[in-house]
Amino acid sequence: MKHLWPILKIIWRGERSALMRGAALMGVVLAMGAALLGLSGWFITASAAAGLAGMGATFDVFRPSALVRFLALGRAAARYGERLLTHDATLRALEGLRLRVLAAHLAAPIDRMLRIRGAQALNRLTADIDALDGLPLRVALPLLAGVGVLGLALAVLWLLAGPVLAVWIVGGYGLGALWVLQHWGGQMPPLSRRAEMAAQAFRVRLIDLIRARGDLAVYGRLDQQMQAVQSAEDRRFTLRAALHRAERRAGLALSLVATLIASGALALGLGAAQAGTLSPAMGAMAFFVALALAEVLAPLRRALSDFGRMVDAARRIGPSLDRDTSLTGSHPGAAGSLVARNLTLIRPGGRVLAEYVSLTLAPAETVALTGPSGAGKSTLLHALAGLRQPAAGRVLLGNVDLQAWSEPALRRAVTLLPQRSALMAGSVAETLALAAPAPESEMWAALRAVHLDRVIAAKGGLATRLGPRGTGLSGGEARRLSLARALLRRPQVLLLDEPTEGLDDPTARAVLTGIRAFLPDAAFLIAAHRPAEIDFADRVIALK
Repeated sequence: MKHLWPILKIIWRGERSALMRGAALMGVVLAMGAALLGLSGWFITASAAAGLAGMGATFDVFRPSALVRFLALGRAAARYGERLLTHDATLRALEGLRLRVLAAHLAAPIDRMLRIRGAQALNRLTADIDALDGLPLRVALPLLAGVGVLGLALAVLWLLAGPVLAVWIVGGYGLGALWVLQHWGGQMPPLSRRAEMAAQAFRVRLIDLIRARGDLAVYGRLDQQMQAVQSAEDRRFTLRAALHRAERRAGLALSLVATLIASGALALGLGAAQAGTLSPAMGAMAFFVALALAEVLAPLRRALSDFGRMVDAARRIGPSLDRDTSLTGSHPGAAGSLVARNLTLIRPGGRVLAEYVSLTLAPAETVALTGPSGAGKSTLLHALAGLRQPAAGRVLLGNVDLQAWSEPALRRAVTLLPQRSALMAGSVAETLALAAPAPESEMWAALRAVHLDRVIAAKGGLATRLGPRGTGLSGGEARRLSLARALLRRPQVLLLDEPTEGLDDPTARAVLTGIRAFLPDAAFLIAAHRPAEIDFADRVIALK
């Protein structure tokens, strides 16, 4: 429960008034249902007794029957209002949770972001948020409304039917709920958790099959992957069936509790009526109220079935909600030279990559950063872009510490093209527009700068549709399209991590010349390993 409590507090803070009104209406629905059955039982028994006694002609049937109709219609209206309020508030609260989790992903360390698989992460996030919708709807609000209605029922039954029946009915439902929780509360959450994990494994394998079906067919692995998908589906089905069996057993136990309490209420009511301490009509009323109060326990079955999913989802997204994603910097941005002073770079896990790294990158200057693989070139670019905190040292942009810059201003001033750039499905124009809104003439100018304009024109122009991850372009073409997108930001500092990877030497030199012509005043820092990139630079800094 410790993982669910912070989530519940966030939902409650965001939608307190709507959830309180929804809980009140939920209590009204339960109370009206108990009152409706209790009044009906009293009315039927009292009218029959009046008829047997020869007093049927004087028995008032109009007011009780009018009250029965009022309770029936009022209960339906309250149910509609409760569903409208609680579901609407829950959906708004989950929207806020989703945005907070996405903001935390955007603020995550660069190493974590590079490990995220987009489709898998989105699938996981969607499943987690969907699981948490049951927290207010099937746990918190039913519990709040149920406790309130049982307390009200105890007071009313005590007053009308006596303390024995009141304690038997209300106390019986309380003890019955505890018994079900104790017996099935340890069985169903682990089953729910395993069933959800199996469902996620099935979705991941299916997505992999769909996305890589061409490569799998080429290498003769399509049947093997299909068998893996089927195996995951079989496991998911087996675990879901086991969970459903446990849920039905819990439902049977709740039904037995209700039957036992109603039977006991009937026996106690008959005994009191025979002893003359309670009228038959009041005994019938208590029996029917006992039947109606079984609705208080009804949400418990579904809550137990989903509890494991909820806890796992809360455990995963809880750290994201605690992470501070606010931007503390406020510098509006006036970039000049980029200066690194005595930086110490480490990998996750603590291994030192480089120490005492210092450099100055002036406007319109091109600097090549060289060194063996693993020397820390990419890590240094991430630190200079403000995506990774160095273990020691400072980074200054325009004589202002990088941490003092506001995030929007920093992203306008500095653009990083990493080794792996994401291209999403859509048109070439849509891909380029992700960087910044730009007219078509500007987009074509960026494509010419990276020598991709003829390729795109031959494929159909800016309206050319690309598949996921840039499907439809070669590796070198996709790389150049990502570079053109970075150019459209028109940054004052451009950090490039092996920008000509996959290009032949003449094309690489032409691309480097083109991007310098497109951004004549920008400072370039290139993590270089090719002669074309090193020869293009004004000076070279070697990391050892």
